[in-house]
Order: sequence, then C-alpha cells, then structure tokens
Amino acid sequence: MKTQKVTVERFHLNIASEMGLRLVVGAGGLSRVIREPTINRPGLALTGFTKYFASNRIQVFGAAEATYLKTLSEEQRVERYGSLCGHRIPCFVFSRNLKPDSQFIKAAEAANIPVFRCPLITMNFINRATLAMEDMFAPTGTEQGSMVDILGIGVLIKGESGIGKSECVLALVERGYSLVSDDVTKVKLIDGRQIIGTSPDITQNHMEVRGIGIINVAAMFGVKSIRTEKRINLVISLCDWDDVTDIDRLGMEEESVKILGIPVPHIIIPVRPGRDIARLAEVAAFHTKLKLTGHNAAQELDERLKTQMQSRDVTVD
Repeated sequence: MKTQKVTVERFHLNIASEMGLRLVVGAGGLSRVIREPTINRPGLALTGFTKYFASNRIQVFGAAEATYLKTLSEEQRVERYGSLCGHRIPCFVFSRNLKPDSQFIKAAEAANIPVFRCPLITMNFINRATLAMEDMFAPTGTEQGSMVDILGIGVLIKGESGIGKSECVLALVERGYSLVSDDVTKVKLIDGRQIIGTSPDITQNHMEVRGIGIINVAAMFGVKSIRTEKRINLVISLCDWDDVTDIDRLGMEEESVKILGIPVPHIIIPVRPGRDIARLAEVAAFHTKLKLTGHNAAQELDERLKTQMQSRDVTVD
C-alpha cells in the first residue's frame, strides 16, 4: 500500500480548471507538501491566537476573514500576516474572487507561499476541494486480475495466467456488462472503507485475448461496455479443478480477502472444460447483490431446516 504525496502544484493542476483556481503569487512555493487532506479557515489565527493553528492544511480566506481584516489597522494586518506566514502553510486560497491586499501579497511572497483566487463561494470550494484531496491522498496499490461491473457489483476476477480471466470477462461484456480493467487493476482506498478499482491509463478500454490479440472493447461493443472505475464488492478466484480440495458447497462460511487492509467478500470457482465460468461469475455477483440487500439463501435454508427439525422433535415428544 502506497500513500500519495500531494504537493500544491499537483493540487492546483488537478482542480484548477474545475474550480477556476488562479495563482496570484508564490510560484516558487508550488513544491510545498500538503500534509493533511482537509481545509482550514484561519479565523482565530488572524486574531493572533495560533496555539492550535492547523498550519499543515490549505488556508482559505472567505468573506468573514476579509471583513475582519478590514477592521484592523495597517500595522496590525502586517503583524498578523507575518505571524501567519511564519508557519509551514502549504498555500492560501481566497474564495469569492476576493483580492488579497498588498501587505498580504508581500508577506506571502517573502515566505514563498502560493496564493490563489477562486470564484466559488467559500463552503462550495471547501466541500469540493476536500473531496478532491481525499481522492489524491487515497492509499493506492495494484491487483493482478480483471475487473467487470455486473449490475452494479464490482467483481475482481483473479487467477493464474492462462486460466481464462480475460475470456470470462469478455463473455460477461458480450452479455451487456461493463469492463473496468483487464489483467491488472489499480486500486485505491477511499474514505478508509471503499476499495475503488480502475484500469491503468495505457490499457484503458482494451483487452488482450489469447489467439486474437489486443481488442478495443469500447469500439467493438459500444460505450456502455466500459466503465472508468468501480467499487470492488466481490473477488472471484479461478482455480484449476484438481487444485481445489476443500470448498464450502453450501456457502455458509463467508470468506474474504484483504485489499489495502479492507476485507472484501471472496469466492473460489473451480475451473474445468465444459463449465460456463462467465455464467457462474454472473450468478456469484447476483448472489452478492442479494446478500447486500439482506437475503442469504444458505442462512435461510439453514433456518428452515432447524425449524423443521424442532417441529419434528416436538411431535415425537
């Protein structure tokens, strides 16, 4: 698992066009590292109280901060700006297209801290920037396997080389489901609980089929046959029939595998000639979807059997 390093430059490049973020001053400080994926409004720090100041975060100035600064004398503003810029702040953002005064620009430039302007109102910028940073800070990794979206269930199909992962996914795409990735899946942990799978940029929308070569899935089956990313709800491992010696035939035991430290439901499907692996993967996805809605066929059958046995015992007594 790899945690991302986020610089001010990367933050700017990722959201500049979407949020209209424009650099005012401090281009030399774009390499500064953002250490926390949250936004801070420096209200108390502007009054001079900096004991618990969250200086590792991006600092946003809105209408409240701008109005307060206008109540201060020029000497007080210079003092507060100097105190503020003395911390290891990644950057400043002025929302509502507010214009920082000349003293602030001078203090930020002296400390080599980037200053941006944004046309969004303050809360809109904070909400959207926080979501963007959570994505940028998300731990990432790679999984060997192909991924497909089956009726909203993200299925990661794993197995040894040549066992039929790509053929299984291709059959599922032919049935109207959507390809996410082939052979290698990039994963990232969102909000500490969701594993999102996506394809490496270079192989996106493409598959390698033995005997045929590389195919463009979007061009061949249409745009409905592809998806850029999907939450992983189920992992299916394809194993040779002879290698599977112990398997739960009733489905009472729910297995899981960990991806980026998060457990994900896991199913083993034995493979041998004549088995419709794509159909079995499809049914496994349907079964997982039913479980998510509170229906578990194995548990329901177990309860029925127990009830029937108890009623027989009562009759015998």
